[in-house]
Formats: sequence, structure tokens, C-alpha cells
Amino acid sequence: MKCPYCRHKDTRVLDSRDSDEEDSIRRRRECPKCKKRFTTYERLETSNVIVIKKDGRREQFNRDKLMGGITKACEKRPISRDMIGRAVGEIEMKIAGLGETEIPSKKIGELVMAALKKLDKVAYIRFASVYREFEDVESFHEELKKLLKK
Repeated sequence: MKCPYCRHKDTRVLDSRDSDEEDSIRRRRECPKCKKRFTTYERLETSNVIVIKKDGRREQFNRDKLMGGITKACEKRPISRDMIGRAVGEIEMKIAGLGETEIPSKKIGELVMAALKKLDKVAYIRFASVYREFEDVESFHEELKKLLKK
């Protein structure tokens, strides 16, 4: 790992532990040349997974896109960035656990829906309204009834 300050090629790990989100390892490092300290995160790579879109297109899995979609659904809700990060980490772990190199976007959408249902019901409905492409108020109402039954 190169030092981000002086670009020295070798750094020393001072401390390693699971991150707060428990989906990565947090490492505290020190550069032997400039003596500055910095933190790195090591996370499971899911970028080699290809997402098959509804229209048949294929694209690389993108953690930032997943984070953005969940963040948008949780906008103006009492949900911290850490809570969203944990949800994204759990979804990534489930995707990795499938052991597939290609995954339909529909499967990712279902994983997001399940995570949001546990996290916040309003965020769940927001995401569902876009994901399930509600055509009218009746389809929205039906989803609310299903949610309230449980």
C-alpha cells in the first residue's frame, strides 16, 4: 500500500479490525518515511459480477449505484449513513454468497426490497413504487395492504 502523503511504497499496519458495517476490514497504517498515519478498508470484491438488466443489457455490478438507490429511498428518513452502509454490505455479501458471475437485476432488486423492509417501511414503499413500476394508486394501495398485513 502506497502512502497517500509521500507515495512511499511500503507502509506498516498498526491495527486491524472489522469496520462498523462489518462488511470490510479497517486497517490503521503508518508510513515509515513521513510517519503520517492513515486508514484503509479492505472489502470483498463484487465488481466481477455482471448484472443482467431487464432489457438484456449487461453491466458491471456497481456498489455506488446500489448505495445511491438505497440512499435515495431513505432520503429525509431517520436512517443514518452507517445503517445504509450496513444494508449495502449485507446485500453485497448475499450476492457474493450466490457464487454466480452473472445475476439478474431483478434478484438485486428483491434483495434491496428485503433490506429496506427491515430498515424502514417508508423507504421500502418508495423503492417499491419505482422498482415495481406502479402504474396507478391502486397498485400502490395493494403494496401497502401487503405491508400492513405482515
